[in-house]
Amino acid sequence: MYKFRPILKSTIWGGEKIAPYKRIATEQTQIGESWELSGVKGNESIVAEGPDAGKSLPELIARDGAKLLGAANAERFGAEFPLLIKFIDARQDLSIQVHPNDELAWERHRSKGKTEMWYVVAADKGAHLRSGFAEQVTPEQYAASVADNTITDLLADYAIAPGDVFFLPAGRIHAICTGCFVAEIQQTSDITYRIYDYGRVGADGKTRELHTELAKDAIDYTVLPDYRTRYAAAKDTEVELVSCPYFDTSLYDLTQEHALDLAALDSFVVVICMEGRGTLVDDRGETVAVHQGETVLVPASTQGLRFVPEGSMKLLTSCIR
Repeated sequence: MYKFRPILKSTIWGGEKIAPYKRIATEQTQIGESWELSGVKGNESIVAEGPDAGKSLPELIARDGAKLLGAANAERFGAEFPLLIKFIDARQDLSIQVHPNDELAWERHRSKGKTEMWYVVAADKGAHLRSGFAEQVTPEQYAASVADNTITDLLADYAIAPGDVFFLPAGRIHAICTGCFVAEIQQTSDITYRIYDYGRVGADGKTRELHTELAKDAIDYTVLPDYRTRYAAAKDTEVELVSCPYFDTSLYDLTQEHALDLAALDSFVVVICMEGRGTLVDDRGETVAVHQGETVLVPASTQGLRFVPEGSMKLLTSCIR
């Protein structure tokens, strides 16, 4: 099992919640993102402790292959780690964005698309986010609304609270807004079409590049009655949040020990400690202590895993089935 050094990213919209949440000391400010687990080129996660400390995630994959990823994942993704795990802290509204699907991303960028999900960690009073269209619009109406600064009027807007979940398939227009602190699980892809940025200027004093036209063909204009992912919270059992071709994510809100049988699972498991602290114990007896804000990568060769909370512990798990 592996812990990695967080990759902290300061942004023009970043806040000050991530470092104290993760209980790390840093002089870095305006940390908008912490990349917890990443195989993205130039942002590869580095093992933080243990005999493999200092090794990169791609080095582990090169050495262990299917033992780490799972046989099907190794065949499907090769040397690439297929998920990117982040914490995001928005002190200001993030730009309105959309991500292309696999087909369009490959055609335009020779890249995978990006399907993702958010789990709300914390929310300031009045915090909200945007996901999907609130009403039916045409591509032409969308483009006109960007031009006349009314695009936000067309989007579904949600007041949020800790524990809220939003699934964002590629093509769904969205924006994280002021006061949101979320965990994000996504396909490994850095393809983002920035649609609208409120006229904001970057550190260089210039407005940031927009991709309004590229986004036009990437957006899914389907209107849904509700874009929030509904689930029934429960203690000391698995609660499935999202199941899609790119990841399966579950929530464990634990006050007692919980065991997972992984013998039939041909995938790594990412474990993110959202609250509390405890220990992960695998079938070989290896133990890893975790606390709020830490992420652990469990290799696919692991046959069983126990979650042992100290008092209480809330975890998210993600794998690829």
